[in-house]
Amino acid sequence: MVEIGRFRYYWLDTWVLANVIQLATQDFCQSYLNHNNDPGGRQYDQMTQAARSAPANIAEGCSRHATSRETEMKLTDVARATLSELGNDYLNWLLRQESIPWSENDAEYKAVKGIQLDRPDYKNDVLHECSIHILKQKHKFDAWLTGDDSVRTANCLLILCQRLVLMLNRQMEHQLQKFREEGGFTEGLTAERLAHRTQQSVTDNAPACPVCGKPMLKRVAKKGINSGHEFWSCSRYPECTGTRRIT
Repeated sequence: MVEIGRFRYYWLDTWVLANVIQLATQDFCQSYLNHNNDPGGRQYDQMTQAARSAPANIAEGCSRHATSRETEMKLTDVARATLSELGNDYLNWLLRQESIPWSENDAEYKAVKGIQLDRPDYKNDVLHECSIHILKQKHKFDAWLTGDDSVRTANCLLILCQRLVLMLNRQMEHQLQKFREEGGFTEGLTAERLAHRTQQSVTDNAPACPVCGKPMLKRVAKKGINSGHEFWSCSRYPECTGTRRIT
């Protein structure tokens, strides 16, 4: 198995499904939007751009995983928002056709919902293999995405948009949990800096904290009558508030 590395989003079901939705949306717009129902091409642009935004933001957010967990979550949220917008466009299309979305009890609805994506199994030529994988997943929905029935296609894509929004909700919950447990890039830098300063204080023969006995660090008072003056502070601050004067 190849190393996932910075292209780890190739393995995300959310990114794969987002690509399926983008391809199907491009097909839908080319097939059903024209100068009569979309004279300025605005609807075409909005739908194709929203469909493009989802996989693009999932990929960018995943690429920022190592440097900024906060940015990763924000970009994932952007993808989720644009999919909700795209889903509303498909709902609007159905209403314009004097149609309503399939009921959850409808056989067509259950059939689309029941289709599961295959897990990626890339070997060495990842870009080539993941492209084959995306197209294979798209073809699972050909019964609804091909043909000349725009209502059937719009229903299918509305379901897929809603499905991906729920998947991104779970992905963001996982990202938030990881952030709580491990922190982000900024928190990691702070921890590294504190560890370096603690080690430096040991090298400099800093005194031990009078409260807990851990090495102390030099800090500068930022307020009060000693503002601007250095003092010894416990390296475990704020867990320990032990201090000493510098003589």
